[in-house]
Amino acid sequence: MTPRSTAHRLQAIGAAAAIAAGTLVATAPAAQAAHCTTPRLAAGWYGDNQARLQQLIDQYGKCNPYRPNRAKPVAVFDWDNTVVKNDVGDAQMYWLLRNGKIRQPAGRDWTATSRHLTPAAARALADACGALARPGAPLPTGTPEGAGCADEIAAVYGTAATRSGAAAFAGWDHRTTEPAYAWLPQLMQGWTAREVRGFAAAARAENLAAPVGAKQQVGTGTATGWVRYYDQQKDLIAGLQKAGFDVWISSASPQPVVEVWAKGVGVDADHVIGIRNTTASGGKLTAHLQGCGSVKDGADTMITYIDGKRCWINKEVFGVRGAAAEKVQPAARRQVFAAGDSDTDISFLRDATALRLVVNRNKTELMCRAYDDSDGKWIVNPMFIEPKKQKTTPYPCSTTGYVDHDGTPGPVRRGDTSVIPDQTDSVFQGVSSK
Repeated sequence: MTPRSTAHRLQAIGAAAAIAAGTLVATAPAAQAAHCTTPRLAAGWYGDNQARLQQLIDQYGKCNPYRPNRAKPVAVFDWDNTVVKNDVGDAQMYWLLRNGKIRQPAGRDWTATSRHLTPAAARALADACGALARPGAPLPTGTPEGAGCADEIAAVYGTAATRSGAAAFAGWDHRTTEPAYAWLPQLMQGWTAREVRGFAAAARAENLAAPVGAKQQVGTGTATGWVRYYDQQKDLIAGLQKAGFDVWISSASPQPVVEVWAKGVGVDADHVIGIRNTTASGGKLTAHLQGCGSVKDGADTMITYIDGKRCWINKEVFGVRGAAAEKVQPAARRQVFAAGDSDTDISFLRDATALRLVVNRNKTELMCRAYDDSDGKWIVNPMFIEPKKQKTTPYPCSTTGYVDHDGTPGPVRRGDTSVIPDQTDSVFQGVSSK
């Protein structure tokens, strides 16, 4: 017998003995776990939320050799008012207006900035801004002469109405887009993504430096002037990453803006999914948006909003292409954890297979589903900074809590189509977290 064949025979005998003793498959994972440290979450959560989140990490993290899915588990967070207090999209819009970075649209035709802008809004914007700059040039919205233009843009963006009260947008799918959210990146047309990231860095520095509660002047009015990262969410993201989770951000703020902010919690740009513009020559952003699923680029009807978030997550995280990205995927191709604060997050939260964290901002459909907790996978936490007080009336889940594609209100239904009864707000400021 040759030395090589002798060695193979001895290896085979040793393997057989190990299997017979039940040690080959049992001791290797145990040895692996012995050299692995599971991250422990910091305090500061409501009720047993910290324990539920820790259980998620313990069960799905890399230190558990018997976790349900050996593939890297996916966690997806909304951004605005979920990971940070206040809205970085709003912060960016106010910065653009204060610094005169919104360009006069081609032909001074404001309908070129959004297919959903109403004629009344287009006229109001043209009246307020038309004489201030030639097409393609930045509007002087940070100067006294441009204050009226700034006021009109801020009104359309912030209230979806003109200063005179006319509806600013019409004709959109209420489950796949929000025209005011989409309008912000559309108004960044003419700049490159790199330039917008520079704008975002400047706005971020200002908003983090401003004291809590600060206001800033925009046009002739005032607006929120501060943003803060939530320490608890920053700690959770870091813990998930250390435990081997694939952590993503999905936001209805512009892609380059969220990229800048997400660095503050250790999430790289390639793990951010925001509203994405199409680009023209030289990398300049256009007033049109990238599509998802059955929606083509430039159609401007599928942003990271409710069902649109599901589509974009399926597309970017799980590689689902075409119309299939709009559908709920098999459990193995979905995130195990999701976190959000608004009705805009409903679909991707419902898709999470293990645990869903809701930051309570009294958003009706979201809170109906979270409090109903039909599958035991929802947890609710008050806002970590300036939490809201209890909603004094029940959420109207059984009547008007759901908004359909055409904007029609109706009852909130479970997956089996049964109607969720009205829910009482029970996780709020003033309730003990112990």
